[in-house]
Amino acid sequence: MEKPFRPADASNLPTLDPTCRLIETFRYVPGQGIARRALHSARLATSAEALGFRLDKKALFAELDAITGETPLRCRLTLAQDGMIDLTTAPMPEPWRVARFIISEIQLPSGDPLLRHKTTRRTLYDQARAALPEGIQEAVMLNERDEVCEGTITNIFITTPDGDRLTPPLSSGLLAGVYRQSRLNKGLLREAVLTLADLETARSINLMNSLRGSTQAIWQR
Repeated sequence: MEKPFRPADASNLPTLDPTCRLIETFRYVPGQGIARRALHSARLATSAEALGFRLDKKALFAELDAITGETPLRCRLTLAQDGMIDLTTAPMPEPWRVARFIISEIQLPSGDPLLRHKTTRRTLYDQARAALPEGIQEAVMLNERDEVCEGTITNIFITTPDGDRLTPPLSSGLLAGVYRQSRLNKGLLREAVLTLADLETARSINLMNSLRGSTQAIWQR
């Protein structure tokens, strides 16, 4: 049984722009359906409750049930504050065989509770992606304490020299990623505050999201 997502503290949430939407991006595979469907639905419901979005679960499940295709699809579902659901599909992007990343100069504010929710409020992430050099797939972002947080479209984990697989905790300021949560639920990862020193000494580094799964990563310095 999948563990639920932990809601953020709603007491200090900022006022949302009326156009702000929740997002779920996931993979559909013919004959298999939606990868990690239960976790995507649970995260959307948790965020909707925490942020005051209307969500008709029957309408959500009907949208998910209607997805079909003869090839794998990249699916993007958004939920408006009034409950309106929009779903688009496209061919799956080419996989990353190896993901090269840089450390972004843009820092994430760890105290911002909205970082734990996947929304269209993505200015900092978009700025970091816009600054990516050619041939680099991702920018990993730190917080104001120089703790490792996440990539612009990925979560991160390392394998330590002792073989521990560690991913930053939500308290560092990052999205509660669905693939990340699935690994935590299975005991394949555990949370720990990470720094650049940890990346330097890591046996390996991986970037992960629900669309692509886990990809070996190389820090391009």
